[in-house]
Amino acid sequence: MARVLLSAAHKSSGKTTLSVGLAAALATRGLAVQTFKKGPDYIDPMWLAHASGRPCYNLDFNTHTNGEIRNTAAVREAAADFALIESNKGLHDGVDLEGKDSSAALAKLLEAPVILVIDTLGMTRGIAPLILGYQAFDRETQIAGIVLNKVGTVRQQDKMLQALERYTNIPVIGAVPRNKDFAITERHLGLMTPSETPELRAKIARLRTAVEDGVDVDRLLAIGRAAPELQASPSFPVRTCAPRTIRIAVARDSAFGFYYAGDLEAFERAGAKLCFFDALSDSRLPEADGLFIGGGFPETQAAGLEANAGLRADIARRVRAGLPTYAECGGMMYLARSIQWKGASHQMVGVIPADAVMYERPQGRGLVLLEETEDAPWPLAEGASKARIPAHEFHYAALENLSGLHRFAYRLARGVGMGGGHDGIVIGNLLASFSHLRSSPRNPWVERFVASVRLHRERRAQAATICADAPLELHL
Repeated sequence: MARVLLSAAHKSSGKTTLSVGLAAALATRGLAVQTFKKGPDYIDPMWLAHASGRPCYNLDFNTHTNGEIRNTAAVREAAADFALIESNKGLHDGVDLEGKDSSAALAKLLEAPVILVIDTLGMTRGIAPLILGYQAFDRETQIAGIVLNKVGTVRQQDKMLQALERYTNIPVIGAVPRNKDFAITERHLGLMTPSETPELRAKIARLRTAVEDGVDVDRLLAIGRAAPELQASPSFPVRTCAPRTIRIAVARDSAFGFYYAGDLEAFERAGAKLCFFDALSDSRLPEADGLFIGGGFPETQAAGLEANAGLRADIARRVRAGLPTYAECGGMMYLARSIQWKGASHQMVGVIPADAVMYERPQGRGLVLLEETEDAPWPLAEGASKARIPAHEFHYAALENLSGLHRFAYRLARGVGMGGGHDGIVIGNLLASFSHLRSSPRNPWVERFVASVRLHRERRAQAATICADAPLELHL
């Protein structure tokens, strides 16, 4: 097995564009490329999945233990030819002062050689002390190659190559010129999603060509193939599924797409069949026992969501009738009365008596820690107890004008959520929150949600049987 971790000195260095181009270049060679993304991220994995043709999996120190991360990587890469891990931020950045959650820590955990991407804007000889500093800061992290990115001129490139050759022992395996056509458009929540990108395949093809022209892919492959094989625990769950007796409707379109590949697979293992629908074009929900609406960009698609009045009415009717529903962030905004952004207000589903108001600055951003309350609706496994749940939030919206008295599933030990120290509004069988959950042994939220859906269906079936068996009374 071969693997590398692509990192940088700081964020916005071009890691994602190069990772996408590299994944596409390797896939074009006929290699099965398994991509991974460090941290809680939805959009970068979408791009990596499109480029590689395979789901991208997140590796996150906040929600998973070191053993779980290593097992995830080992199992997924065992079914591929090459594993490409894209880091987040800079190589040594992180919340923990000791660097236990950094990309360097991930590289060491997975025994992955690091390819360091350097944004070379305005740099020449000064690149050498930068690289020397990164080497000296953590000798256990193997920086195996450098890619010079956003290079302005041949003269600048030559000066950097000479400095690195004289002062360091790390090979330069590529140089990519500065070109606005290589960039993926950014906005308030990060990169533009693939579903909203015009000429997606052409964009990925340009990034692939940039890598093929500027990076020594053969040398990168050789670096990756020197990495040792990872062994997974025999008890680690692979992609097998129980008989799928429960149907879960899932919104997936230009408005909603923030789903972890591992979580979707957890639904299958829990015995659920996922029934995807388009909130912009489908007039009704598919027949299902439960509903899941993840995050996304409902604010950019608000006019289209409002125009699809038939679906909004169908969702409102079924949620009010007791359909077990889970909604995260953008999904919660969709279930509110309205979305207000840039002076415009658009009507939404209306089962949450509040308005989602977008602001210019984030209203909640970063890692959160949730404490379940007695109002949390999903059943616990036998013998399990409520525990603190690590999650994350990133929202420019606030839920305002909330009317009535309501129950909440979570108290916030850290984070903003819906404000007032809580998150996760509970209305009937609906749970909606700003926090994004990740299925894990510590927080098997998918299993609990599916169990809740199954329990609701069984109770409905029992009630229907009782009604059918009840004697008919004649009143004369």
